[in-house]
Amino acid sequence: MTDILTQHSIAQWCQDYVAGLLEVPAGTIALDATFDRLGIDSAHAVALLIEIESRYGVDLPPEALFENPTLDAVAQYLYEHSS
Repeated sequence: MTDILTQHSIAQWCQDYVAGLLEVPAGTIALDATFDRLGIDSAHAVALLIEIESRYGVDLPPEALFENPTLDAVAQYLYEHSS
């Protein structure tokens, strides 16, 4: 990955990825909205976890999504745990 890794760039990627999963425009995905509010179900959550590990090399345990229930919170977690 050639991009400079910032919390903002991670949040942007999460927003784009979730928008693709939900088949909606990325601009409709609020970074501070809870996963429930966004309509992210368990299948979407698993897909997100797998893609995060593949893209960022960070093992994000499923319980971390409950502890960090917004894309902003996930981005912060990933930023803090990435090398």
